[in-house]
Amino acid sequence: MPGIPGSLTFDEYGRPFIIIRDQEKQNRLTGNDAIKQHIMAGRQIANTLRSSLGPKGLDKMMVSSDGDVTVTNDGATILKMMDVDHEIAKLMVQLSQSQDDEIGDGTTGVVVLAGALLEQAEQLLDKGIHPIRIADGFELAAQFAAKHLDTISDSFPVDTNNLEPLIRTAMTTLGSKIVNKCHRQMAEIAVNAVMAVADMEKRDVNFELIKMEGKVGGRLEDTMLVKGVIVDKDFSHPQMPKVLRDVKLAILTCPFEPPKPKTKHKLDVTSVEDYKELRKYEVETFLKMVQQVKDAGATLAICQWGFDDEANHLLLQKELPAVRWVGGPEIELIAIATGGRIVPRFEELTAEKLGSAGLVRELVFGTTKERMLVIEECKNSRAVTIFIRGGNKMIVDEAKRSLHDALCVVRNLVQDNRVVYGGGASEISCAIAVSQEADKISTLEQYAFRAFADALEMIPLSLAENSGLSNMETLTEVKARQVKEKNPALGIDCMLKGTADMKTQHVIETLHSKKQQIVLATQMVKMILKIDDIRSHAEH
Repeated sequence: MPGIPGSLTFDEYGRPFIIIRDQEKQNRLTGNDAIKQHIMAGRQIANTLRSSLGPKGLDKMMVSSDGDVTVTNDGATILKMMDVDHEIAKLMVQLSQSQDDEIGDGTTGVVVLAGALLEQAEQLLDKGIHPIRIADGFELAAQFAAKHLDTISDSFPVDTNNLEPLIRTAMTTLGSKIVNKCHRQMAEIAVNAVMAVADMEKRDVNFELIKMEGKVGGRLEDTMLVKGVIVDKDFSHPQMPKVLRDVKLAILTCPFEPPKPKTKHKLDVTSVEDYKELRKYEVETFLKMVQQVKDAGATLAICQWGFDDEANHLLLQKELPAVRWVGGPEIELIAIATGGRIVPRFEELTAEKLGSAGLVRELVFGTTKERMLVIEECKNSRAVTIFIRGGNKMIVDEAKRSLHDALCVVRNLVQDNRVVYGGGASEISCAIAVSQEADKISTLEQYAFRAFADALEMIPLSLAENSGLSNMETLTEVKARQVKEKNPALGIDCMLKGTADMKTQHVIETLHSKKQQIVLATQMVKMILKIDDIRSHAEH
Protein backbone atom coordinates (compact mmCIF):
# COMPACT_ATOMS: atom_id res chain seq x y z
CA MET A 1 0.00 0.00 0.00
CA PRO A 2 1.34 3.44 -0.85
CA GLY A 3 1.97 5.88 2.01
CA ILE A 4 2.78 3.18 4.63
CA PRO A 5 6.41 3.29 5.88
CA GLY A 6 6.72 -0.50 5.76
CA SER A 7 4.89 -3.62 4.61
CA LEU A 8 1.40 -4.80 5.51
CA THR A 9 1.21 -8.43 6.78
CA PHE A 10 -1.53 -10.62 8.28
CA ASP A 11 -1.29 -12.94 11.26
CA GLU A 12 -2.79 -16.48 11.46
CA TYR A 13 -6.21 -15.02 12.35
CA GLY A 14 -6.20 -12.70 9.33
CA ARG A 15 -5.61 -9.55 11.38
CA PRO A 16 -3.46 -6.98 9.57
CA PHE A 17 -0.30 -5.49 11.11
CA ILE A 18 2.53 -3.35 9.70
CA ILE A 19 6.22 -4.23 9.76
CA ILE A 20 8.00 -0.88 9.72
CA ARG A 21 11.17 -0.59 7.64
CA ASP A 22 14.61 0.33 9.06
CA GLN A 23 13.36 0.04 12.63
CA GLU A 24 16.91 -0.45 13.95
CA LYS A 25 18.02 2.85 12.33
CA GLN A 26 15.36 4.92 14.10
CA ASN A 27 14.90 6.33 17.57
CA ARG A 28 11.43 6.44 19.01
CA LEU A 29 10.06 8.18 22.08
CA THR A 30 6.40 8.01 23.08
CA GLY A 31 4.01 9.32 25.72
CA ASN A 32 5.21 11.49 28.58
CA ASP A 33 8.86 10.76 27.77
CA ALA A 34 8.45 12.53 24.42
CA ILE A 35 6.67 15.52 26.01
CA LYS A 36 9.31 15.81 28.74
CA GLN A 37 12.15 15.78 26.23
CA HIS A 38 10.44 18.63 24.37
CA ILE A 39 9.85 20.54 27.60
CA MET A 40 13.53 20.22 28.50
CA ALA A 41 14.62 21.60 25.09
CA GLY A 42 12.21 24.54 25.34
CA ARG A 43 13.28 25.36 28.90
CA GLN A 44 16.95 25.39 27.95
CA ILE A 45 16.30 28.03 25.26
CA ALA A 46 14.17 30.09 27.70
CA ASN A 47 16.86 29.91 30.41
CA THR A 48 19.44 31.22 27.92
CA LEU A 49 17.32 34.33 27.35
CA ARG A 50 16.17 34.89 30.94
CA SER A 51 19.25 36.88 31.90
CA SER A 52 18.65 39.29 28.97
CA LEU A 53 15.22 40.42 30.23
CA GLY A 54 14.62 43.95 31.49
CA PRO A 55 16.60 47.20 31.75
CA LYS A 56 19.43 45.52 33.69
CA GLY A 57 19.45 42.46 31.39
CA LEU A 58 22.82 41.26 30.15
CA ASP A 59 23.93 41.09 26.52
CA LYS A 60 24.93 37.97 24.62
CA MET A 61 27.86 37.70 22.23
CA MET A 62 27.24 35.56 19.17
CA VAL A 63 30.13 34.50 16.93
CA SER A 64 29.10 33.13 13.54
CA SER A 65 30.91 30.34 11.68
CA ASP A 66 32.82 32.87 9.58
CA GLY A 67 33.93 34.90 12.60
CA ASP A 68 31.36 37.73 12.54
CA VAL A 69 30.70 38.97 16.08
CA THR A 70 27.26 40.26 17.18
CA VAL A 71 26.60 41.67 20.65
CA THR A 72 22.88 42.04 21.44
CA ASN A 73 20.15 41.49 24.02
CA ASP A 74 17.33 41.42 21.47
CA GLY A 75 15.65 38.02 21.94
CA ALA A 76 14.78 37.49 18.27
CA THR A 77 18.34 38.26 17.11
CA ILE A 78 19.94 35.99 19.75
CA LEU A 79 17.73 33.05 18.80
CA LYS A 80 18.10 33.66 15.06
CA MET A 81 21.88 33.47 15.40
CA MET A 82 21.89 30.46 17.76
CA ASP A 83 22.66 27.31 15.82
CA VAL A 84 19.97 25.03 17.25
CA ASP A 85 19.33 21.47 16.04
CA HIS A 86 16.47 20.36 18.24
CA GLU A 87 13.03 20.63 16.60
CA ILE A 88 11.36 22.24 19.63
CA ALA A 89 14.24 24.69 20.03
CA LYS A 90 13.62 25.69 16.40
CA LEU A 91 9.96 26.30 17.27
CA MET A 92 11.07 28.63 20.08
CA VAL A 93 13.19 30.54 17.53
CA GLN A 94 10.15 30.89 15.27
CA LEU A 95 8.05 32.00 18.26
CA SER A 96 10.32 34.97 18.98
CA GLN A 97 10.54 35.71 15.25
CA SER A 98 6.74 35.88 14.89
CA GLN A 99 6.58 38.26 17.90
CA ASP A 100 9.28 40.37 16.22
CA ASP A 101 7.46 40.40 12.86
CA GLU A 102 4.07 41.22 14.33
CA ILE A 103 4.93 43.56 17.22
CA GLY A 104 8.67 44.30 16.97
CA ASP A 105 9.16 44.23 20.75
CA GLY A 106 8.76 41.72 23.61
CA THR A 107 10.74 38.98 21.85
CA THR A 108 12.65 37.98 25.00
CA GLY A 109 9.57 38.07 27.25
CA VAL A 110 7.52 35.76 25.03
CA VAL A 111 10.22 33.04 25.10
CA VAL A 112 10.74 33.36 28.89
CA LEU A 113 6.96 33.03 29.39
CA ALA A 114 6.78 29.97 27.12
CA GLY A 115 9.67 28.39 29.08
CA ALA A 116 7.87 29.06 32.39
CA LEU A 117 4.64 27.50 31.07
CA LEU A 118 6.57 24.40 29.97
CA GLU A 119 8.15 24.14 33.43
CA GLN A 120 4.70 24.28 35.08
CA ALA A 121 3.30 21.76 32.57
CA GLU A 122 6.03 19.28 33.55
CA GLN A 123 4.98 19.47 37.21
CA LEU A 124 1.32 18.89 36.26
CA LEU A 125 2.30 15.88 34.12
CA ASP A 126 4.12 14.43 37.14
CA LYS A 127 0.84 14.76 39.10
CA GLY A 128 -0.77 12.50 36.50
CA ILE A 129 -2.90 15.12 34.69
CA HIS A 130 -3.46 14.37 31.01
CA PRO A 131 -1.54 16.72 28.65
CA ILE A 132 -4.72 17.66 26.71
CA ARG A 133 -6.43 18.81 29.95
CA ILE A 134 -3.33 20.89 30.76
CA ALA A 135 -3.29 22.40 27.26
CA ASP A 136 -7.01 23.26 27.42
CA GLY A 137 -6.59 24.77 30.88
CA PHE A 138 -3.70 26.95 29.67
CA GLU A 139 -5.81 28.08 26.68
CA LEU A 140 -8.72 29.12 28.93
CA ALA A 141 -6.32 30.86 31.34
CA ALA A 142 -4.70 32.78 28.45
CA GLN A 143 -8.12 33.97 27.24
CA PHE A 144 -9.01 35.06 30.77
CA ALA A 145 -5.65 36.88 31.17
CA ALA A 146 -6.16 38.70 27.83
CA LYS A 147 -9.64 39.88 28.97
CA HIS A 148 -8.17 40.99 32.30
CA LEU A 149 -5.51 43.03 30.46
CA ASP A 150 -8.34 44.93 28.71
CA THR A 151 -9.79 45.90 32.10
CA ILE A 152 -6.48 47.20 33.52
CA SER A 153 -5.33 49.01 30.37
CA ASP A 154 -5.19 52.81 30.07
CA SER A 155 -5.46 54.75 26.85
CA PHE A 156 -3.64 57.95 26.14
CA PRO A 157 -4.23 60.28 23.19
CA VAL A 158 -1.72 60.08 20.33
CA ASP A 159 -1.47 63.79 19.62
CA THR A 160 0.99 65.32 17.16
CA ASN A 161 1.23 68.41 19.39
CA ASN A 162 2.02 66.45 22.56
CA LEU A 163 4.56 63.70 21.86
CA GLU A 164 5.74 63.26 25.48
CA PRO A 165 3.65 60.10 26.24
CA LEU A 166 4.93 58.45 23.05
CA ILE A 167 8.54 59.40 23.85
CA ARG A 168 8.20 57.86 27.34
CA THR A 169 6.85 54.62 25.88
CA ALA A 170 9.72 54.48 23.39
CA MET A 171 12.14 55.11 26.30
CA THR A 172 10.71 52.02 28.08
CA THR A 173 11.57 49.91 25.03
CA LEU A 174 15.06 51.40 24.71
CA GLY A 175 15.76 51.11 28.46
CA SER A 176 17.13 47.57 28.13
CA LYS A 177 19.25 48.30 25.06
CA ILE A 178 22.87 49.31 24.59
CA VAL A 179 21.74 52.81 23.53
CA ASN A 180 20.22 53.60 26.93
CA LYS A 181 22.92 56.17 27.82
CA CYS A 182 21.28 58.53 25.31
CA HIS A 183 17.88 56.92 25.19
CA ARG A 184 15.88 60.14 25.52
CA GLN A 185 17.45 61.36 22.26
CA MET A 186 16.91 57.98 20.54
CA ALA A 187 13.27 57.85 21.70
CA GLU A 188 12.65 61.36 20.30
CA ILE A 189 14.21 60.34 16.97
CA ALA A 190 11.99 57.21 16.79
CA VAL A 191 8.81 59.15 17.65
CA ASN A 192 9.56 62.01 15.25
CA ALA A 193 10.35 59.53 12.45
CA VAL A 194 7.06 57.65 12.91
CA MET A 195 5.01 60.85 13.25
CA ALA A 196 6.59 62.21 10.04
CA VAL A 197 5.34 59.24 7.99
CA ALA A 198 2.16 58.35 9.95
CA ASP A 199 -1.24 58.69 8.35
CA MET A 200 -3.28 59.77 11.39
CA GLU A 201 -6.65 59.46 9.60
CA LYS A 202 -6.12 55.80 8.68
CA ARG A 203 -4.04 55.21 11.80
CA ASP A 204 -1.35 53.59 9.68
CA VAL A 205 2.45 53.88 9.40
CA ASN A 206 4.37 52.97 6.26
CA PHE A 207 7.76 51.69 7.43
CA GLU A 208 9.13 51.73 3.89
CA LEU A 209 9.36 55.52 4.14
CA ILE A 210 11.73 55.27 7.13
CA LYS A 211 15.26 54.33 6.10
CA MET A 212 18.04 53.54 8.58
CA GLU A 213 21.58 54.29 7.51
CA GLY A 214 24.59 53.57 9.75
CA LYS A 215 28.15 54.82 9.58
CA VAL A 216 30.93 53.66 11.90
CA GLY A 217 32.73 56.57 13.55
CA GLY A 218 31.58 59.39 15.81
CA ARG A 219 29.47 58.82 18.92
CA LEU A 220 25.97 57.45 19.46
CA GLU A 221 24.98 61.00 20.44
CA ASP A 222 25.71 62.12 16.85
CA THR A 223 22.79 60.02 15.59
CA MET A 224 20.28 62.28 13.83
CA LEU A 225 16.97 62.27 11.97
CA VAL A 226 17.14 63.65 8.43
CA LYS A 227 13.88 64.82 6.81
CA GLY A 228 14.92 63.43 3.47
CA VAL A 229 17.14 60.68 2.06
CA ILE A 230 20.78 59.80 2.80
CA VAL A 231 22.61 57.86 0.10
CA ASP A 232 25.95 56.16 0.75
CA LYS A 233 27.44 57.60 -2.47
CA ASP A 234 29.21 60.78 -3.55
CA PHE A 235 29.21 62.92 -6.68
CA SER A 236 30.77 61.05 -9.60
CA HIS A 237 33.50 63.68 -10.18
CA PRO A 238 35.53 65.29 -7.37
CA GLN A 239 35.27 68.73 -9.06
CA MET A 240 31.47 68.76 -9.05
CA PRO A 241 29.90 71.21 -6.54
CA LYS A 242 29.44 69.83 -2.99
CA VAL A 243 26.22 71.76 -2.22
CA LEU A 244 23.28 72.25 -4.61
CA ARG A 245 20.17 74.32 -3.90
CA ASP A 246 16.69 74.17 -5.48
CA VAL A 247 17.60 70.97 -7.27
CA LYS A 248 15.66 69.30 -10.08
CA LEU A 249 16.52 65.58 -10.08
CA ALA A 250 16.46 63.26 -13.08
CA ILE A 251 16.11 59.72 -11.67
CA LEU A 252 17.46 57.39 -14.36
CA THR A 253 17.57 53.60 -14.59
CA CYS A 254 19.15 53.70 -18.07
CA PRO A 255 22.95 53.60 -18.49
CA PHE A 256 25.01 56.51 -19.87
CA GLU A 257 26.50 54.53 -22.75
CA PRO A 258 25.91 54.03 -26.49
CA PRO A 259 23.11 51.55 -27.28
CA LYS A 260 24.19 47.97 -27.89
CA PRO A 261 22.37 45.30 -29.93
CA LYS A 262 20.56 42.80 -27.71
CA THR A 263 22.11 39.86 -29.57
CA LYS A 264 25.76 38.75 -29.48
CA HIS A 265 27.66 41.00 -31.83
CA LYS A 266 31.14 41.52 -33.18
CA LEU A 267 32.45 44.76 -34.66
CA ASP A 268 35.53 44.66 -36.89
CA VAL A 269 37.50 47.93 -36.90
CA THR A 270 39.85 47.61 -39.89
CA SER A 271 41.15 51.19 -40.27
CA VAL A 272 41.96 54.32 -38.29
CA GLU A 273 39.00 56.08 -39.95
CA ASP A 274 36.60 53.40 -38.72
CA TYR A 275 37.95 53.79 -35.19
CA LYS A 276 37.59 57.59 -35.39
CA GLU A 277 34.01 57.18 -36.68
CA LEU A 278 33.20 54.88 -33.76
CA ARG A 279 34.82 57.28 -31.31
CA LYS A 280 32.91 60.22 -32.80
CA TYR A 281 29.61 58.27 -32.61
CA GLU A 282 30.21 57.48 -28.92
CA VAL A 283 30.96 61.12 -28.07
CA GLU A 284 27.89 62.30 -30.01
CA THR A 285 25.69 59.75 -28.20
CA PHE A 286 26.99 60.87 -24.81
CA LEU A 287 26.48 64.54 -25.71
CA LYS A 288 22.94 63.82 -26.91
CA MET A 289 22.12 61.96 -23.67
CA VAL A 290 23.53 64.74 -21.49
CA GLN A 291 21.70 67.36 -23.57
CA GLN A 292 18.39 65.49 -23.20
CA VAL A 293 18.80 65.54 -19.42
CA LYS A 294 19.74 69.27 -19.50
CA ASP A 295 16.84 70.14 -21.83
CA ALA A 296 14.36 68.58 -19.43
CA GLY A 297 15.58 71.12 -16.83
CA ALA A 298 17.47 68.70 -14.56
CA THR A 299 20.28 70.04 -12.38
CA LEU A 300 21.26 66.66 -10.88
CA ALA A 301 21.26 63.17 -12.43
CA ILE A 302 20.76 60.13 -10.15
CA CYS A 303 21.79 57.00 -12.09
CA GLN A 304 21.17 53.39 -11.12
CA TRP A 305 24.02 52.25 -13.38
CA GLY A 306 27.59 53.44 -13.76
CA PHE A 307 29.22 55.38 -16.57
CA ASP A 308 32.82 55.54 -17.69
CA ASP A 309 35.33 58.36 -17.14
CA GLU A 310 34.60 59.89 -20.53
CA ALA A 311 30.89 60.31 -19.75
CA ASN A 312 31.88 61.60 -16.32
CA HIS A 313 34.15 64.23 -17.92
CA LEU A 314 31.37 65.29 -20.31
CA LEU A 315 28.93 65.67 -17.42
CA LEU A 316 31.44 67.93 -15.63
CA GLN A 317 31.97 69.99 -18.84
CA LYS A 318 28.21 70.41 -19.26
CA GLU A 319 27.88 71.35 -15.56
CA LEU A 320 25.49 68.51 -14.79
CA PRO A 321 26.35 66.95 -11.38
CA ALA A 322 25.63 63.21 -11.24
CA VAL A 323 25.61 60.29 -8.80
CA ARG A 324 26.20 56.76 -10.10
CA TRP A 325 25.57 53.21 -8.84
CA VAL A 326 22.60 54.17 -6.64
CA GLY A 327 20.81 50.97 -5.51
CA GLY A 328 17.18 50.10 -6.31
CA PRO A 329 15.64 50.72 -2.83
CA GLU A 330 17.41 54.12 -2.58
CA ILE A 331 16.22 55.07 -6.08
CA GLU A 332 12.62 54.30 -5.05
CA LEU A 333 12.94 56.25 -1.81
CA ILE A 334 14.45 59.26 -3.62
CA ALA A 335 11.56 59.14 -6.12
CA ILE A 336 8.98 59.05 -3.28
CA ALA A 337 10.71 61.84 -1.34
CA THR A 338 11.30 64.21 -4.26
CA GLY A 339 8.04 63.50 -6.09
CA GLY A 340 9.93 62.42 -9.21
CA ARG A 341 9.32 59.54 -11.63
CA ILE A 342 11.87 56.82 -12.33
CA VAL A 343 12.78 57.13 -16.03
CA PRO A 344 13.90 53.96 -17.91
CA ARG A 345 14.83 55.70 -21.23
CA PHE A 346 16.34 59.10 -22.04
CA GLU A 347 13.67 59.72 -24.69
CA GLU A 348 10.93 59.58 -22.03
CA LEU A 349 12.52 62.25 -19.80
CA THR A 350 10.30 65.34 -19.45
CA ALA A 351 10.15 68.26 -17.01
CA GLU A 352 7.06 66.74 -15.29
CA LYS A 353 9.02 63.60 -14.38
CA LEU A 354 11.74 65.46 -12.48
CA GLY A 355 11.90 65.35 -8.70
CA SER A 356 12.58 68.47 -6.64
CA ALA A 357 14.64 69.02 -3.49
CA GLY A 358 15.59 72.22 -1.68
CA LEU A 359 19.11 71.10 -0.78
CA VAL A 360 21.53 68.35 -1.81
CA ARG A 361 24.82 68.32 0.10
CA GLU A 362 27.79 66.04 0.60
CA LEU A 363 28.76 64.93 4.12
CA VAL A 364 32.44 64.20 4.81
CA PHE A 365 33.48 62.06 7.79
CA GLY A 366 36.66 62.51 9.81
CA THR A 367 39.98 61.84 8.15
CA THR A 368 38.80 58.82 6.16
CA LYS A 369 37.53 60.93 3.23
CA GLU A 370 34.33 58.87 3.24
CA ARG A 371 31.39 60.75 1.81
CA MET A 372 27.59 60.49 1.77
CA LEU A 373 24.91 62.51 0.01
CA VAL A 374 21.99 64.09 1.87
CA ILE A 375 18.87 65.05 -0.09
CA GLU A 376 16.83 67.40 2.11
CA GLU A 377 13.86 69.81 2.01
CA CYS A 378 12.04 67.45 -0.34
CA LYS A 379 8.66 67.92 -1.96
CA ASN A 380 7.24 64.98 0.01
CA SER A 381 8.55 65.45 3.54
CA ARG A 382 7.09 62.08 4.61
CA ALA A 383 10.26 60.18 3.65
CA VAL A 384 12.81 60.31 6.48
CA THR A 385 16.19 58.73 7.22
CA ILE A 386 17.65 57.90 10.62
CA PHE A 387 21.41 58.35 10.41
CA ILE A 388 23.15 56.30 13.13
CA ARG A 389 26.72 56.83 14.30
CA GLY A 390 28.71 54.66 16.70
CA GLY A 391 32.20 53.72 17.80
CA ASN A 392 32.20 50.34 16.06
CA LYS A 393 30.08 48.21 13.73
CA MET A 394 28.57 46.18 16.59
CA ILE A 395 27.23 49.30 18.33
CA VAL A 396 25.81 50.68 15.06
CA ASP A 397 24.07 47.34 14.31
CA GLU A 398 22.66 47.07 17.85
CA ALA A 399 21.47 50.70 17.70
CA LYS A 400 19.66 49.86 14.43
CA ARG A 401 17.92 46.89 16.08
CA SER A 402 17.02 48.98 19.16
CA LEU A 403 15.57 51.79 17.07
CA HIS A 404 13.61 49.26 15.01
CA ASP A 405 11.98 48.03 18.27
CA ALA A 406 11.18 51.60 19.30
CA LEU A 407 9.72 52.43 15.87
CA CYS A 408 7.51 49.32 16.06
CA VAL A 409 6.22 50.26 19.53
CA VAL A 410 5.34 53.81 18.44
CA ARG A 411 3.64 52.42 15.32
CA ASN A 412 1.58 50.04 17.51
CA LEU A 413 0.48 52.98 19.66
CA VAL A 414 -0.58 54.95 16.59
CA GLN A 415 -2.70 51.94 15.53
CA ASP A 416 -4.03 51.14 19.04
CA ASN A 417 -3.35 53.66 21.81
CA ARG A 418 -4.16 51.40 24.78
CA VAL A 419 -1.28 50.69 27.17
CA VAL A 420 -0.50 48.61 30.25
CA TYR A 421 2.27 49.24 32.77
CA GLY A 422 5.60 47.43 32.50
CA GLY A 423 8.10 46.25 35.09
CA GLY A 424 6.13 43.01 35.50
CA ALA A 425 3.08 44.95 36.83
CA SER A 426 0.59 43.63 34.25
CA GLU A 427 1.88 40.05 34.68
CA ILE A 428 1.47 40.20 38.48
CA SER A 429 -2.05 41.63 38.07
CA CYS A 430 -2.97 38.86 35.59
CA ALA A 431 -1.44 36.20 37.88
CA ILE A 432 -3.59 37.41 40.82
CA ALA A 433 -6.74 37.47 38.65
CA VAL A 434 -6.10 34.02 37.10
CA SER A 435 -5.35 32.56 40.54
CA GLN A 436 -8.63 33.93 41.93
CA GLU A 437 -10.52 32.57 38.92
CA ALA A 438 -9.01 29.10 39.57
CA ASP A 439 -10.90 28.95 42.90
CA LYS A 440 -14.21 29.27 41.01
CA ILE A 441 -13.48 26.32 38.68
CA SER A 442 -14.66 22.90 39.83
CA THR A 443 -13.03 20.84 37.05
CA LEU A 444 -9.45 19.61 36.64
CA GLU A 445 -8.55 22.78 34.69
CA GLN A 446 -8.19 24.68 37.99
CA TYR A 447 -4.70 23.13 38.33
CA ALA A 448 -3.73 24.47 34.90
CA PHE A 449 -5.06 27.92 35.89
CA ARG A 450 -2.90 28.00 39.04
CA ALA A 451 0.11 26.78 37.06
CA PHE A 452 -0.53 29.53 34.47
CA ALA A 453 -0.57 32.15 37.25
CA ASP A 454 2.76 30.81 38.57
CA ALA A 455 4.25 30.93 35.06
CA LEU A 456 3.22 34.58 34.60
CA GLU A 457 5.20 35.42 37.75
CA MET A 458 8.39 34.25 36.01
CA ILE A 459 8.61 37.62 34.18
CA PRO A 460 8.71 39.81 37.37
CA LEU A 461 10.93 37.19 39.08
CA SER A 462 13.46 37.38 36.22
CA LEU A 463 13.30 41.21 36.21
CA ALA A 464 14.05 41.31 39.95
CA GLU A 465 16.84 38.74 39.63
CA ASN A 466 18.51 40.59 36.73
CA SER A 467 18.34 43.86 38.69
CA GLY A 468 20.26 42.37 41.62
CA LEU A 469 17.22 42.29 43.94
CA SER A 470 16.08 39.38 46.08
CA ASN A 471 13.58 37.94 43.61
CA MET A 472 11.05 36.08 45.80
CA GLU A 473 10.99 38.78 48.50
CA THR A 474 10.49 41.57 45.97
CA LEU A 475 7.73 39.72 44.10
CA THR A 476 5.88 38.77 47.28
CA GLU A 477 5.98 42.36 48.53
CA VAL A 478 4.70 43.84 45.23
CA LYS A 479 2.01 41.15 44.91
CA ALA A 480 0.75 41.82 48.44
CA ARG A 481 0.64 45.57 47.71
CA GLN A 482 -1.28 45.01 44.45
CA VAL A 483 -3.93 42.96 46.29
CA LYS A 484 -4.15 45.44 49.18
CA GLU A 485 -4.12 48.69 47.16
CA LYS A 486 -5.89 47.27 44.05
CA ASN A 487 -3.32 49.12 41.92
CA PRO A 488 -2.34 47.13 38.76
CA ALA A 489 0.48 49.60 38.01
CA LEU A 490 2.73 48.31 40.83
CA GLY A 491 5.74 46.42 39.45
CA ILE A 492 9.42 45.66 40.07
CA ASP A 493 11.55 48.74 40.72
CA CYS A 494 14.40 47.65 38.42
CA MET A 495 16.02 51.08 38.24
CA LEU A 496 15.94 51.45 42.08
CA LYS A 497 14.07 54.78 41.91
CA GLY A 498 12.38 54.21 45.27
CA THR A 499 8.84 53.67 43.96
CA ALA A 500 7.21 50.51 42.63
CA ASP A 501 4.49 52.49 40.81
CA MET A 502 5.23 52.10 37.11
CA LYS A 503 2.81 54.92 36.29
CA THR A 504 5.05 57.32 38.22
CA GLN A 505 8.20 55.82 36.65
CA HIS A 506 6.57 56.04 33.16
CA VAL A 507 7.33 52.39 32.36
CA ILE A 508 4.70 51.80 29.69
CA GLU A 509 4.08 48.91 27.28
CA THR A 510 1.48 48.55 24.55
CA LEU A 511 -1.55 46.39 25.33
CA HIS A 512 -1.33 44.76 21.89
CA SER A 513 2.26 43.58 22.57
CA LYS A 514 1.42 42.14 26.01
CA LYS A 515 -1.65 40.27 24.75
CA GLN A 516 0.29 38.89 21.81
CA GLN A 517 3.03 37.60 24.16
CA ILE A 518 0.54 35.65 26.29
CA VAL A 519 -1.41 34.25 23.33
CA LEU A 520 1.65 33.23 21.27
CA ALA A 521 3.44 31.59 24.23
CA THR A 522 0.28 29.64 25.18
CA GLN A 523 -0.34 28.43 21.60
CA MET A 524 3.25 27.26 21.38
CA VAL A 525 3.08 25.32 24.69
CA LYS A 526 -0.28 23.82 23.71
CA MET A 527 1.28 22.55 20.49
CA ILE A 528 4.25 20.99 22.34
CA LEU A 529 1.95 19.24 24.85
CA LYS A 530 0.01 17.60 22.02
CA ILE A 531 3.09 15.81 20.60
CA ASP A 532 3.36 12.36 22.17
CA ASP A 533 5.40 10.35 19.65
CA ILE A 534 8.76 11.17 18.08
CA ARG A 535 10.48 9.24 15.33
CA SER A 536 13.96 10.33 14.37
CA HIS A 537 16.92 8.80 12.60
CA ALA A 538 19.44 7.38 15.03
CA GLU A 539 22.83 9.05 15.11
CA HIS A 540 25.52 6.52 14.13
